[in-house]
Amino acid sequence: MKAQSTDKKHKSTEIPEEKTAASDIPHRGVIAEWTVTIILLLFGTTTLVQAFVIPTGSMEDSLLIGDHLLVDKLAYSPHGSIDEYLLPYQDVQRGDIIVFRYPMDLSQTFVKRVVGLPGDRLRLVDKKLILNGQTVDEPYVIHRTAYIDQYRDNFPGQPNTPIPERALEMLRQNVVRNEIVVPPNNYFAMGDNRDQSLDSRYWGFVPRENIIGKPLLIYWSYDAPTERLQDTGISLTHLTDILLNFFGKTRWRRTFNLIHAHALDAQ
Repeated sequence: MKAQSTDKKHKSTEIPEEKTAASDIPHRGVIAEWTVTIILLLFGTTTLVQAFVIPTGSMEDSLLIGDHLLVDKLAYSPHGSIDEYLLPYQDVQRGDIIVFRYPMDLSQTFVKRVVGLPGDRLRLVDKKLILNGQTVDEPYVIHRTAYIDQYRDNFPGQPNTPIPERALEMLRQNVVRNEIVVPPNNYFAMGDNRDQSLDSRYWGFVPRENIIGKPLLIYWSYDAPTERLQDTGISLTHLTDILLNFFGKTRWRRTFNLIHAHALDAQ
């Protein structure tokens, strides 16, 4: 899913540190998430938090077209930094929703869910995710099509549609025994609307340095078409629509909803 930034200056690199044991990583609970959210709302700048809007449906039903998000840009702070004692940070986890610069065009920003960490082995069999040899429960995933696409749904395999050289290189260099092996400093990400998502299957891994942060909450959700939300400016048509339909098209039940990760558990 491509996310449209409301801040023109969101264009960043970092060498990841050695992995920390899971028990040493501070995890954010509900209270911690709200604490971070309030702090960023009160004192945040573009250095700490950034606003994005979701213009496409590749993360439905977790994120909808027209969801306006606040993104925590310090969520994945390196361990050992001074800031980690002020706010609860963590490494990128399987099941995290991340905001990142699209590897094919760094001027674009995408939102996807991480399903593979460095060193993970994964494949899809008839739409089901197999991670490190175990079938994974993904309750957030939806499928819009009943048929099986041999590349999309039985991945990795022979592409049946043109894909960029970056993805072809992934298939040549990172497939072992019919599984994708995620290389160091990279992540494999897919959309929750699995049948209608342009993701790592089609353009390769997400480099660690491309990750901007993780979405904190939906501060506003408005029912608007993709073409209006992808416009870099605010068109007169879109502005008029908001003025006339603000109360009717605002999805009030989604307002101020926190966005949570979902741990990927084997069945």
